[in-house]
Parts: sequence; C-alpha cells; structure tokens
Amino acid sequence: MNRDLLRDLGAALAAALLVVTAVVLGTAIENSDGTLHVNWPPLYARWEPHLGPGTPAALLVALAVVGYGPRLAARLGWRTLLGAAWGAAAAWTCSLALIDGRQRGITERLTTKYEYLQVIDRFGDIPGTLRDFTRHILIDSPDPWPAHVAGHPPASTLTFVLLDRAGLGGGAWAGAWCIAVGATACAAVLVTVRALAGEGLARRAAPFLVLSPAAVWMGTSADGYFAAVAAWAVALLALAVTGRRPRLTAPASGLLFGLTCYLSYGLTLFALVAAAVLVLGARRRSSRSGPRTRLRTTLAPSLFLAGFAVVPLLFTFAGFNWWEAYRLLVERYYQGAGGIRPYGYWVWANLACTVLVVGLATVAGLRRTVVTLFRGRAHVLPRAGEPSDAPDHAAAPRLALLVLAALSALLVADLSGMSKAETERIWLPFALWLLPAGAFLTHPRAWLTAQAALALLINHLLFTGW
Repeated sequence: MNRDLLRDLGAALAAALLVVTAVVLGTAIENSDGTLHVNWPPLYARWEPHLGPGTPAALLVALAVVGYGPRLAARLGWRTLLGAAWGAAAAWTCSLALIDGRQRGITERLTTKYEYLQVIDRFGDIPGTLRDFTRHILIDSPDPWPAHVAGHPPASTLTFVLLDRAGLGGGAWAGAWCIAVGATACAAVLVTVRALAGEGLARRAAPFLVLSPAAVWMGTSADGYFAAVAAWAVALLALAVTGRRPRLTAPASGLLFGLTCYLSYGLTLFALVAAAVLVLGARRRSSRSGPRTRLRTTLAPSLFLAGFAVVPLLFTFAGFNWWEAYRLLVERYYQGAGGIRPYGYWVWANLACTVLVVGLATVAGLRRTVVTLFRGRAHVLPRAGEPSDAPDHAAAPRLALLVLAALSALLVADLSGMSKAETERIWLPFALWLLPAGAFLTHPRAWLTAQAALALLINHLLFTGW
C-alpha cells in the first residue's frame, strides 16, 4: 500500500471520527437540554431502520455505477456522457427517495408545515404578494410565512406557484421537479470542469458526481433545485470566459446568477466560486481563437452584468426589497431555533454533517486537492493558447482551485452562524462542487463503493427530515 493511499485512508478515518464525535456529543447535549433541536445530531433525522420499494433499485444503481461507471465515463462520447450522468444521478436520487416509500419519500416532502406548498393559495395576486412579502417574515407578524418561505427570497416559492398554475400542482409534481432538475447539476459541474480543467479530469469525476451520498437530500428537496440553478450559472460562466459562445453563455449565466440570489440568500456566496472561474478562465483560450472570438469574449463581463440585472430588477419593480427581507430574515432566524442552537457545537458539527453529505471518498479527495494546488500552483493560470484538453500537470491545479473555492464558500457560511444545523440540505449547492475532488483518487471503484454504502446506510437506518 503506497504512502498516498495511506494518507487518504488517514483523512477518511479522521473524518469518520469527527462524525462519531458529533453524534456522541450531540446526543448527550440534546438529551441534556434539548438545545440542538434535532433528533439524531448532527443530522435533522430520526433513528428508523427500514426497507422500502426503492431498496432494490438503489442497490442496482449502486452496483452498476461502481462496476461500470469509471469505464463508461472514460469511453462514452462527451454529450452521451452528460446525458448518462444526468440519468444515472436522477435514478440514484429517486431510488434513494423511494426507500422511504412514494408517499413519505417524495409526495409529502414539500407539503409539510415548513414548506413552500403550504402557501400556494396566498399567491393569487403575485405582484400584491411580493409587495407584502416582507410584512410576513417575522414570527410575530400577522399571518407569518412558514419557516422555509420566510427563510428564502420569493423566487423559491414562486417556482412552485408557477408549477401549480401550469397544472403540475401538489407534492408529487413538486418532488418530481426537484429530482429531475436537481440531477442536472451533475452535468453542469462536468461542463465546468471540462471547460476549466480539461476533459480527462471531468470524466474521472463523473462517477463521483453521480454516486454521491448528497443524493439522499437532493431527492425532493428544493435546495437540490437551487443547486442545479447555481451549478448551471457557474457552468455557463465557465463557457463564457473560455470563449465558448460568450454572446449567449455570458448573459445566460448572469440571468441564472441573478435567479440564484432570489432563490436563497446564502447562495450569494457563490460569488467566491464565480471569482475562481474568472481567475481560471482569464487566460484559458483556444489556440485557434481569432480576433472576432477575442472581441466577443471581452464583451462577456458586460453581457453577464446585463443578464444578472434582469431578476433583481423584476423583483424590485414588483415591490420586493431583497435587503430589507434579508435583515428581517436574520431577526426571524434568532426568533426561532437559530437563536437557541449553540454555535459552539454547530460550528464544527456542521462539518461532520458535510462529511455525511459528500462521503469519505470526497474527504480523501480534498486531501489530494490541497496537495495538488500547493504543488502545482504555478500552473493555475495556464499559458495563453493552451488547448482545452491540457495535460493533467496543468489541469489538476485548476480543478483544485475550483473545488477549494467552493469549500471556502462553505466555510464562510459555517462561520457566519446563520447555518446552525440542517446543513445537509442548506449546503447542497456548495457540497456538489466538492465531489469532483474524487477525480484525484486512485482505486475509484473502492471509493465509489464506500460512497454508495454510506448513502444506503443513511437512508435505510434513518428517516431524514428532508
């Protein structure tokens, strides 16, 4: 066994010990004073061993991806690979959700008292509701919004309102929407990695993006849908800054970034990921780029900003004040469980929760990511004219920078104190960008087996709240 593999296993063991510590201490704290407000810390879940109709399907998907995923990812045509990754991710997510049964696992998830579907009938007059949205954020306000509605800008709720008006109302359609759209995030991350770090690393990352424990919470969680919107915003930005149809990709990226900010306040931290994309794409141009392509690329920032302005302007003209709503959200947060949950526990237990979301393989990959960036930092900015299929000695540090930018955003969210518990759901958009670290690992099938086993254990032993 070589030294690097031993270090990978050491990192995974340390992460496992962090999780065990969070479980043991968290259980003791919750049993002592009940301040954590979760039944199975650090997860919002309860102990409930069970099987379900999704069990056979989840096992089959896991065996298929472990057995054939790395080989197919290396051999399929690129567009075929993107479609296959999306389909496999959707199948994995859906089968995991069905372990809890169709009703509990999908149909009812977005219909609880905390969720968006509870207020569909209050959006009969959409402009009027947007004008009055901030008046119902605080707990002691007249007819306050449910927790998730109050905790997010109105674009999140409006998504389900519009689905309802399109004839796709109810929990089943909302769950199907979140699974189908959320699974596309896998393809978006692959597009980004290919654009910035080369196709080879993207192909190696693909099975890890598909067979992730994060799928336990991607299924029928609105945050899975948010993750996909943010991921495509980043992917289109990566295409724009590398000269791929910037007249289309730059404004489309800006539009989705604007939407991202009106889906979740915390996703404004994706500015850190966007900054990494801009750094990596600054000099990454095709060697065949002509004057017209370079001219179009120089227009990309203006086109991005034009696209970005669309959603904020629409909501502002409709009467919704983002900054005022966020100020009131902070107050609402401390009116509820956020004001009781101890920062001293959650500031590190959130990271244990993240280990359960991304898996031990990702932890081992992150160890290699840090080493890769340190050793190859001189290659982060490639030479002008370097082709997009650059060799790994140049591509690997660029992927490392992208992954660590997402990790930085997650750590900022953690230190802010506005994410105490429930981060298995809230941080899904950031967690997905840690998964490509699996591309740095050797023995991918063994690590994929560990990923699948963790997801299956969580979904069969616990009933998660999301």
